[in-house]
Amino acid sequence: MAHRFLSSTNRFSARFAFIFTVSLSCTYLFYSIVFCRSTVMTTRGYEGKICPPSKNAGGKKLLGKLDNCASLEVRSALDESAAQRGSSDVQSKAPASSGSHWADMKLRNMSVAQKYGNKKLPNALIVGVKKGGTRAVLEFIRIHPDVRALGTEPHFFDRNYDRGLDWYRGLMPRTLDSQITLEKTPSYFVTREAPRRICSMSQETKLIVVVRNPVTRAISDYTQTLSKKPDIPTFEDLAFKNRSEGVVDASWNAIRIGMYILHLENWLQYFRLSQMHFVSGERLITDPAGEMGRVQDFLGLKRIITDKHFYFNRTKGFPCLKKPESSSQPRCLGKSKGRTHVQIEREVIEQLQEFYRPFNIKFFETVGQDFKWE
Repeated sequence: MAHRFLSSTNRFSARFAFIFTVSLSCTYLFYSIVFCRSTVMTTRGYEGKICPPSKNAGGKKLLGKLDNCASLEVRSALDESAAQRGSSDVQSKAPASSGSHWADMKLRNMSVAQKYGNKKLPNALIVGVKKGGTRAVLEFIRIHPDVRALGTEPHFFDRNYDRGLDWYRGLMPRTLDSQITLEKTPSYFVTREAPRRICSMSQETKLIVVVRNPVTRAISDYTQTLSKKPDIPTFEDLAFKNRSEGVVDASWNAIRIGMYILHLENWLQYFRLSQMHFVSGERLITDPAGEMGRVQDFLGLKRIITDKHFYFNRTKGFPCLKKPESSSQPRCLGKSKGRTHVQIEREVIEQLQEFYRPFNIKFFETVGQDFKWE
C-alpha cells in the first residue's frame, strides 16, 4: 500500500516538473521574441518619449540622455545646431547671403534653450561705461546664436547685491551649456565694490568695457539728464568749480565717470587685463562690424556678426541692424539714443580735454590701445 502511494507521488512530481519546465520554456521564448523585436524596432517607436531632465541638467547632459530615451525631434534640433556651428569652420566668417541663415539658427537655439536650458550665472558682463555705447553692443551681440542676454539692467553688483546669487541667477535667460549668458549694467565700472563682488561669483568672468571720449561722454550724460530734469544748472556750472581758473569739478558724476584709469585700477586688483575687452564707442559707430568682430573673438565665438548685418541710419547718426526676414522693420536703438547734444562752447571743451589728457594717456598705456580722443 505504501509502495503504491509512493509510486503515485513520484508520477505526480514528474508530471509537475515536466509542466513547469514547458511553461518556463514558453515564457522564455515569448520574452525572447518580444525583446528581439524591440531591438530592431524602427526609431519611430520612440518618438515622444522624453527623459525629464534633472534639476541641474544642462544642454550637454540632456544631449547625452537622448541616445536612450529622448525625442528624436529634440535631438535633431540640437544636432542640427551643432552641425551648423561646426560647418562654419570651413566657411568664411561672413554670414550666408542676407544673414537669414543665422537668424533662423538664432531662433532655433533660443527655442531649444527655452525648453531644455538652465538659468546660469553670467559668463560675461558689459560693465561700462554709461553713455559709451553699451546698449548698442548688447543689441548687436545678442543676435549671435550662441549668446543669450538679459535685456534689462539688473544692477545686482551695485544696488541689489543683498538679494543674493539665487535671485540674480533667476533673472537670467535659459541657456544651453554651449551658449554664453550675458548681462549689461554700465554703472558696475564705477562702483567700487563691483569688482570684488563679481570676482567672488567667478574669477573667470569676462568683462566688456565700452569707452568713449570722456568729454563727449560727459556732454551726452548731461544731455540725457537735461531731458528728464530741464531745470538743472548749465553744463558749464556743473563741470567747473571755478570756470575762470579752469578748475574742473571731478566730484560731478558726469566728469568722474570719464576718469577711466582710476576705475580700471580698482578692477585690476581682482581681474587680469586679459579678462577685459575695451570697445571703442567711436569705432562702434564708424565700423560696427569690426568692433563686434573683436568682441566675438574675445568671447570665443565664431565671427557670425559681420558688416552684412548693419546699415548706417543717417537720421539717428548710428548704425542699425538690417531687417531680418522675420520682421517688417530694421532694428535700431530707441529714441533716447542718438539725441542731439546740447551746444557747449569750444573753450569749455578744450579745458576739459586738457583736464582729461593725463588720465587718458595713462589709460591708453595700461590697456595697450590708443583711442585717439584728441
